[in-house]
Amino acid sequence: MNELVPTKIFLTKGVGQHKYQLKSFEDALRQAGVAQQNLVQISSILPPKCKVISRNEGIKQLVPGSICFCVLARCDTNEHGRLIASSVGVAVPKDDTKWGYLSEVHGHGMNKREAEDMAEDLAAEMLGTTLGVDVNPDLAWSEKEQAYKSSGLFINTTNITQTARGVRDMWTTTVALAVCLFD
Repeated sequence: MNELVPTKIFLTKGVGQHKYQLKSFEDALRQAGVAQQNLVQISSILPPKCKVISRNEGIKQLVPGSICFCVLARCDTNEHGRLIASSVGVAVPKDDTKWGYLSEVHGHGMNKREAEDMAEDLAAEMLGTTLGVDVNPDLAWSEKEQAYKSSGLFINTTNITQTARGVRDMWTTTVALAVCLFD
């Protein structure tokens, strides 16, 4: 059986604005450095031993026109002044033989900090429940983050987040992506 298991991922983001929604999305992907890829959206598992590499290193490995698996968060608006956010959160277990989690947040009216916190919180909660770490979901992210880290089962949580405000007579699109790479 031929398994497609990513060995590396990188995080990237972008924002686009245009009078057409599709072109706004294209411009956001262009700013993120992945517009030349055929993107295939996947769900939220970070494979065991998968390394998070820098955006610059990851983009160098892309081949234009190739099929590119990614976790994609996208938000669009055509409302002037409307705040939008796209964020991907990552939770990495300490034991690299275990899988981690990625989360996507797409929100209207959410500022950068709120989107970052929600994305990391979701990824950490999904990983935590897998590892048997039960944390009260009503706690603030900073309190939950401490509980997860003090469990000794997490290495790290992180995120990539893009926010923007809509402009008059235009579409605005934000994207955040975790892009998969294979050896």
